[in-house]
Amino acid sequence: MALRPNNLRFARLFAKELTTTTARCRSSNIVSTQSARSFAPVASYNFNALHPRKFSTKSDANADPAAPSDAESLTTPEETTEAAPPTDDSAAAPSSPEANKLAELENQIKDLKDNLLRSLAEQENTRRIAKRDVEQARSFAISSFAKSLLDTSDNLSRALDAVPEELRHDHVNHPVLANLYEGISMTDDGLTKAFAKNGLVKFGQRGEKFDPNKHEALFEYPDPNGEAGCIGQVMKVGFMLNNRVVRPAEVGVVKAA
Repeated sequence: MALRPNNLRFARLFAKELTTTTARCRSSNIVSTQSARSFAPVASYNFNALHPRKFSTKSDANADPAAPSDAESLTTPEETTEAAPPTDDSAAAPSSPEANKLAELENQIKDLKDNLLRSLAEQENTRRIAKRDVEQARSFAISSFAKSLLDTSDNLSRALDAVPEELRHDHVNHPVLANLYEGISMTDDGLTKAFAKNGLVKFGQRGEKFDPNKHEALFEYPDPNGEAGCIGQVMKVGFMLNNRVVRPAEVGVVKAA
């Protein structure tokens, strides 16, 4: 008797299970002795003596052409897996309209974030510019008023320079001239203090190093007692308002001999 490998395995398992069941029935007296005797020929059959049929690649002349061959009836797990219908992944993946809508929303979020950052940067620049303008307006609000008083300061300085040095403090022989000089000097000192209180200071003294950003050179002249490149004469003093030049000093510069 020739059995296929799968049928042989099933027959062996069936015989083993039948033997176990018969033994349990006898021990528990569930079935009668006659019923148990009817299973004995089947249980005592030696299924291990069965051998699987060896299939040949040559065609059998006596085989029925219409009947399926043994090789064709056997189906391997790999063939079963290949024969299974493919799963539809389209249900798990989002549809095309949903993907387009998601991409559109992401682009909108990106644009809104970019616009927000630009708005914040623009507000910060506006705040900084406004703060700088307020500080400049506060510091240089008196620029026009200070420029209008510079001529007054120059006239007072010229009046003081017009009095000879030997007569400036001669209250015995020239008391009127000495008192006038003293009054003009006090007025000039008070105006200079008012200028300094508001950030307006004088600059341009003899011996200073010439600075083209602060001084305006009217001429050059040789001076053996002066240092080359320094201020030798001051024609008109300069003024600075909060470290900004309001009027440059008009000076004469000493040149190298």
